[in-house]
Formats: sequence, C-alpha cells, structure tokens
Amino acid sequence: MTSLSKMSLSTQEDRDRLTYPLSIAPMMDRTDRHYRYFMRQITRRTLLYTEMVTSAAIKHGDQDYLLGFSPEEKPLALQVGGDNSQDLAECARIAEAMGYDEINLNVGCPSDRVQSGNFGACLMKTPDLVAKCIESMIAAAKIPVSVKHRIGVDDLDTYEDMQNFVRILSEAGCQRFSVHARKAWLQGLSPKDNREIPPLRYADVHRLKQEFPHLFIEINGGFTTLAQAHEQLQQVDAVMIGRAAYDNPYLFATSDREFFGDETPMRSRVEVAEAMIPYIDQWTAKGLRLHKITRHMLQLFHGQAGSRLWKRIITEKSCIVGAGSEVIREAIAAVKR
Repeated sequence: MTSLSKMSLSTQEDRDRLTYPLSIAPMMDRTDRHYRYFMRQITRRTLLYTEMVTSAAIKHGDQDYLLGFSPEEKPLALQVGGDNSQDLAECARIAEAMGYDEINLNVGCPSDRVQSGNFGACLMKTPDLVAKCIESMIAAAKIPVSVKHRIGVDDLDTYEDMQNFVRILSEAGCQRFSVHARKAWLQGLSPKDNREIPPLRYADVHRLKQEFPHLFIEINGGFTTLAQAHEQLQQVDAVMIGRAAYDNPYLFATSDREFFGDETPMRSRVEVAEAMIPYIDQWTAKGLRLHKITRHMLQLFHGQAGSRLWKRIITEKSCIVGAGSEVIREAIAAVKR
C-alpha cells in the first residue's frame, strides 16, 4: 500500500479525510439513514455512504428527507447521480453545508432508470463530460470529491479504457476513485446480474494503483470477509464492501480495531440491539413505522443460534400499527433464552 506521505494532497486535513481504508458501499434501498445509524452501533470508524440521490432530487426535492442524517452517522459521504456540471456543483455546496464529509459521483450504476437520465455507468463513455462535472464540484466546495465507477462498460472494457478514464478525471482534480472490479453491460443484464455475472478483475485495479501511485484507489466487488480486505490493502489504499455489509452486518464488529487502531471494546450483538432502542423510541414517537428501521436489523444474528427466531419476531410484529421498541425487547429476550 502506498504510504500516505507520498499522496499529493494539499493539506493534512485533506489527507485525513481521504484515508479511510474501509467503507460500506452505497446501496439503493439499503443504506438509508436508519441502516447507517444501526451500523454505527457496530463500527464507529468505517466510512459510510448514502444511497444514490439524483442531482435533480437534491435541487428540487425535500432535502431534509433525502439528505438528513444523525451526527452519529459520520464519517459520511453523499453519493449523487447526474451529468449537469452546474447542478452537481450546487449539490456539492449543499453537501458541504449539511456537514457531509465527502461527495461521490456515481459512474457505476447500470440500471435502465439511471441510463435514461444519462448518468451512472453510461458516463464512462464520456470521460470529458465527467471531468467537467468533477471540476465544477471541486470548485464549489472544500469537501473531497470522489468517483465510483466500473472497470469498463460495454465494449469499452480494456484496461487502457479505464486508465484513460481515470487519467482524464485525475487531471480534472479527482484524487479518490472507488473502483467496482467488474465491467457493466448496459443492455441485457439487470443491475443484480451486473453485480454477479461479469467476472471480477482485481488485477486491473491493482495495476491502476501501481500506475497512479499518487491517487487514492479503493477496490470494490465480491468481498465478504475482513480477511479479504486486509489482503487487498497490500495492493490498494482502501476496500469497499457492499452486499455482505447488509447480509451480515456484524461482520464489521472488529473493523475499528483491525483497520483504524481503535481499541474501544466492541459491542455484542445483544448490546447492538439494545443500543437501537432509544433511536427506535425517538423515531416511532414521530410516527415512523417500526419496520422502516428494523428491516435493516434482520441479519444482526446472522449465523448464530436464535437468528431464525429473531427474524420471525421482528418480521411478524414490526409491521403492526403502533409497534415500537417492545418488539426489539421481545426479540432480544427470545434470543437470550
């Protein structure tokens, strides 16, 4: 891994903001504010991302609903989708004003809806346009601007295609790249298939780091254990974990100690669940349906005795009108028994 002293970043503050070696990927219908707060009961240090929010929604929608977060969720990056440089610059200003630690441009999502708006993975075909967007975002705000992209798209899938894309964006000022080590097919594959069918090409991302040692390169795609993350850090600067962070959230229980040197005692699964009770009370008192929070907690006891009972109680009772934290207390008691 390239030492941080070799990174061409302007200030120590910038370096500190860009040195998270572990992150949880932005995931649609997954990484909302309630999931992020839940994950903060497990890991305090791992960089978290929002779901992707379009620039149009940020400009014209309910910003508190779309972008609101609890202070406990930081460090936190906002992921935005769009292709209009002026709109994205405004998004960067808004993100900074709201207290986000980073803004990330999505150049990796292959869904039809994203393509129809001319953003996501299809933007890999127009690196000059992306560079213009990056320049505008950097000029608009002081927080880091990063890009999440694929190793290729459709027939633009050679290493040289990705190398050219990264070179153009780095010349525009981008210094942090999160690279999903699969190409994307814009036609013929669903977003789910695009996460699974194109083969992983980790070596291409490793080569990218070797050829751009001054850039911060994060690798994403297919990682399910912290041991795999440690192995990747021999080649790149950071590792992003996606679906495994949702399917097995307690995977991150030791991440603060292993990756950040934080010796704060880790919470047990039961302690994590108990820590969510005041948060649940706060939100259900505002009228939020319980399942909006507990749906993210179903896999807390993944692989443990009592997991099936935990999920059954929460699934059956969280949807009842007026349900509150008593459901969690009941599920905890059942697991303890």
